[in-house]
Amino acid sequence: MTAFTLAHLSDPHLSPLPEPSWSELAGKRITGYLNWRRGRAAFHRRAILEALVADLRAQQPDHVAVTGDLANIALAAEFAPARTWLETLGTARDVTVVPGNHDVYVDATREAFARAWTPYLIGDQSAPSEAVAFPFVRRRGPLALIGLSSALPTPPFMATGKLGAAQLARLTDILARLAQEPVFRVVLVHHPLRASAWHKRLVDSEELSAALARHGAELVLHGHDHRDSTLWLDGTGRAIPVIGVPSASAAGDASHDAAAYNLYRIARVRGDWVCEIVARGWHEGAMTELRRIRLF
Repeated sequence: MTAFTLAHLSDPHLSPLPEPSWSELAGKRITGYLNWRRGRAAFHRRAILEALVADLRAQQPDHVAVTGDLANIALAAEFAPARTWLETLGTARDVTVVPGNHDVYVDATREAFARAWTPYLIGDQSAPSEAVAFPFVRRRGPLALIGLSSALPTPPFMATGKLGAAQLARLTDILARLAQEPVFRVVLVHHPLRASAWHKRLVDSEELSAALARHGAELVLHGHDHRDSTLWLDGTGRAIPVIGVPSASAAGDASHDAAAYNLYRIARVRGDWVCEIVARGWHEGAMTELRRIRLF
């Protein structure tokens, strides 16, 4: 059995944060900037992120999925360094990204992530010069990676996400079409389907859950909550695991898990899918294997 290995990490919240001008701190950014200075800068540590990336690269996954929040307050100066960081993970052929709410923190730069990271978030049928559109589909080995965008600017103290009717309709068509093929469908989205707090929820999570229940998927991966989590949804013939990971740069505290990522080893055996999860994370000052689970 030859397995295809998919790595999943999320919410690196790349540091250091560029120093903003006074004009850039108008509106919501001022609260985000103060939060960064008062605690998030110490919590999201570049040294931990670098250790995690080095560990991930040593595992030699076939593909890497990143489910958003590379930026912090979506300053114009954050997006080029984030592109450079993506290149440390791999080429655009080997890395897929979807945006998080911090990547579209304000209206002024809501499209900046798409311009800076285009090769990492376009489908197989799209030319590099085309505008980024969601959902997109990328086929890698036995996988069909389906990238969604739940990211949108929100008022201060809100971190909700929304897919919208048009994106959900396109997703339904994609899931139905791929269900006719022997592919392992992996849905990538930033927001969880069941958020830990009302102000962080995916507004149309019920509609997404209904689409998944109707047409199925093999795996849904997300970030946003900075927690290791697993939720099972009704699917077509088999329940669908919805799995979140902690922030990839997190030092960890009483409310949030320390930095971690997951490896999914996926293979087709006698007409059915086999998937093993290997969770690796920051523990006692080093990266280590946390657990190993046979998903199905």
